[in-house]
Amino acid sequence: MTPAPVRPALIVFDLDGTLLDTHADLVESLNHTIAALSLAPVSYDDLTHLVGQGARVMIERACRLRGHPLEGDALPMLVERFVAHYAGNMPGRTEPYPGLVAAMDRLKSAGYRLAVCTNKMESLALGLLDKLDLTGYFAAISGGDTFPVRKPDARHLTGTIDRAGADIARTVMIGDSINDIAVARNAGVPSIAVPFGYSDVPVSSLDPDKIIMHYDELTPELVERLLREFAAKVAV
Repeated sequence: MTPAPVRPALIVFDLDGTLLDTHADLVESLNHTIAALSLAPVSYDDLTHLVGQGARVMIERACRLRGHPLEGDALPMLVERFVAHYAGNMPGRTEPYPGLVAAMDRLKSAGYRLAVCTNKMESLALGLLDKLDLTGYFAAISGGDTFPVRKPDARHLTGTIDRAGADIARTVMIGDSINDIAVARNAGVPSIAVPFGYSDVPVSSLDPDKIIMHYDELTPELVERLLREFAAKVAV
């Protein structure tokens, strides 16, 4: 009997606040959107409370923050306005976080596959990564509308792993917020948190398996150590 082929290990990244510093463009497009309602603009400090569930929820939260909860069919028009502005201005001021590209090169050279699992709309995620010439790094890119569910539902992450053709037992999730740490926990994979993203609480309070302060720390050696430690913890 021929043994089943061994699936490769996988590193899954969140997008906004993890792979890419998108805050300036998100704030600009969000303020363009809510200006249609004559609402005061939001700031970067507000962003940490607004992002994480995609454009629809971000717009709803921004409107509530400005004392204007949405009613009726107002939201679809606002989402369309946001998407048109955001997509039309890519990549804007968005850029990879320091050390990211070198870290991805290290991991790919060591045989790891890479993927993206974000609650951003898939079309926006693909468009942005393409504009930044990063798409080719990833075996799979899934957005908040790729599957019927989204983070922190485990099926968003497990679906991404399947798309990448990788081994869930050798997968690590990297993110900056509660949705990323929770989806890893729900899917039964170890998590790495980065503190430079858009979490509204310190990432240490989210109980990730590891925190890295800079992508210089993201090495194959760290990944393998984390996988061993996580497997040993689960086996207890």
